[in-house]
Amino acid sequence: MFNTGSFGGLSVGQRAVHLRVLETTDLHLHLLPYDYYADRPWDGIGLVSAANLIEQARAEAPNALLFDNGDFLQGTPMGDFVAHERGLRDGDVHPVIAAMNALDFDAITLGNHEFNYGLEFLMKALGAAAFPVVSANLAVKRGADPRRDTTLVKPYTLIDRMVSDDLGGKHPIRIGVIGFAPPQVVDWDNHALDGRLHARDIVETARAYVPEMREAGADLIVALAHTGIGSARHTHGMENAAVPLARVPGIDALLTGHSHLIFPSPVFGSLPDVDITAGTIAGKPAVMGGCWGAHIGVIDLLLTRDAGRWDVLGTRSEVRSLSSSPKAAPRPRPDTTAEKLASVVASAHSDTLAAIRRPVGTSHKPLHSYFAHLGEMDSLRVVADAQREYVAARLTDPDLRDLPVLSAVAPFKSGGRSGPAGYTDIPAGPLALRHIADLYAFPNAIAALCLTGDQVLDWLERSASAFNRVRPGSTGTVLRDPDFPGYNFEVIDPLDVVIDLSQPARFDANGVLIDAKAHRVVSVTLNGAALEPDARFILCTNSYRAGGAGNFSGARASNLVLADEAVARDIVREHVARADSLLNDAHGSLRFVPMPDTSVVFETGPAAQQHLDQIVRFHPEPRGLTRGGFLRLKLDLSGGA
Repeated sequence: MFNTGSFGGLSVGQRAVHLRVLETTDLHLHLLPYDYYADRPWDGIGLVSAANLIEQARAEAPNALLFDNGDFLQGTPMGDFVAHERGLRDGDVHPVIAAMNALDFDAITLGNHEFNYGLEFLMKALGAAAFPVVSANLAVKRGADPRRDTTLVKPYTLIDRMVSDDLGGKHPIRIGVIGFAPPQVVDWDNHALDGRLHARDIVETARAYVPEMREAGADLIVALAHTGIGSARHTHGMENAAVPLARVPGIDALLTGHSHLIFPSPVFGSLPDVDITAGTIAGKPAVMGGCWGAHIGVIDLLLTRDAGRWDVLGTRSEVRSLSSSPKAAPRPRPDTTAEKLASVVASAHSDTLAAIRRPVGTSHKPLHSYFAHLGEMDSLRVVADAQREYVAARLTDPDLRDLPVLSAVAPFKSGGRSGPAGYTDIPAGPLALRHIADLYAFPNAIAALCLTGDQVLDWLERSASAFNRVRPGSTGTVLRDPDFPGYNFEVIDPLDVVIDLSQPARFDANGVLIDAKAHRVVSVTLNGAALEPDARFILCTNSYRAGGAGNFSGARASNLVLADEAVARDIVREHVARADSLLNDAHGSLRFVPMPDTSVVFETGPAAQQHLDQIVRFHPEPRGLTRGGFLRLKLDLSGGA
């Protein structure tokens, strides 16, 4: 319980108001605690489960507001089923919107993944929302300045409430709520948004609208910012703009997200203008509530009112987890909101289960991602083959059709923030639709670029940054950089690639150049011949990557030679359905330069133990589980790999 007495500064006779702001963020359509890829329950995630935390947090505060911070529409096979198979007919309510309506959200904002299924589908889904949807920096028509834009949805909303003070007295307050999305969304979904949606810089937009909100009578302004916590220095169009956004005068509290992390937490302890003890960014209370409904963010504000003016006297920020909910929290009522939510989404859940269990094809070997970073990549090669086959058949330009066709793929599910269960793991035998979704986790459209050999090499150097530098003769280095997302570890098939782990990385985890002279990739060959720097290649990829996501060399519109509406996951499904036998084509390899008397620690999913025979060249030795549940393996690099 928030203790108003713990804050000094109250004048005689002055009353304190406790206002609690609750956040969900990056739900990615995890409504029920269920893993559709593994087709089994998954405790500790889901909005239905988080509803208990929300109800407990509401019960502790006399005044509470609930917001969602974006990326709610896409992320599980349920999202694909509703968008691509069932659709939204007139009168239909999207299951995530139905769940939010049942939970009485006060407002939500849009994330970048809301646009994966196109503008029409998004707007139809939002049409059934019983709450305001706000986003100030996304416009369907750009004006001379942000306030003259025709925004896609309302830039902000004003919520009028009567709030109770600590003696039960009632007071009117007007709360302004404004939303922001990463401006990169128009690039990441360029195939569907080009010319139809425009994005402005987050901070520039806030500076324009916040004064207008104050002029409209907002006593308090809360920013729903689908952006991460990054550099304190503002650069135009930055993706992770929480720190400079918090500096905008007039913003009182900041809800962040996008990066699936927790704030306050030690992860952000070294950043300037970020105070993880106070839970503030640039002095403003802030929170980031993780992802998938596994956590909720909580900001407590102690407010005072004097002569009609509201002031923030004190704040506290925290994140509550499903795995460690507060012991002293009151138990939910028997007629829980969670039970109501489960019934609201039950039909979509059962229909999704029926869809994902339909047979598609067959694999004669297991397909998993436990050792994708070690060069065991059959699960990626299925995707690579499907992409290459599709693109090669559509290269009609005489200047392009005879060029070598390469295929860039990444292990979307490779642990990291998804935890020890977050891996592709498909047994040999029949493949169902859920397995296709497991192989390719996002509804990206197919795309292809024409790149030079130098650009392909740079692409591989960017991927090689996924590894920590290993000192020859050392024994305890963790192989993978934990800050490097698995979806940015791109393998280009059928190239044979050799990496020297003793060398520094050329790029950091965000793709920013840090050492132009660094070369970890010491050998790249195609069919035994080295890549010529000036030679041209067709690189199959997806709309997200081709739009510049991840800062890969050559990923820009001028190099785009194929932009197709076809969804990559559908292309994989059709490839699997046609193939009598998968993985018949020649494939490339990933190896490390031998480092005598050197070993590293590799963390992967515990179920990887049944596949250790695939990495015998590393002489793997299990070393137990980490505190987070990952299997630790000691790997010998003496013989290379």
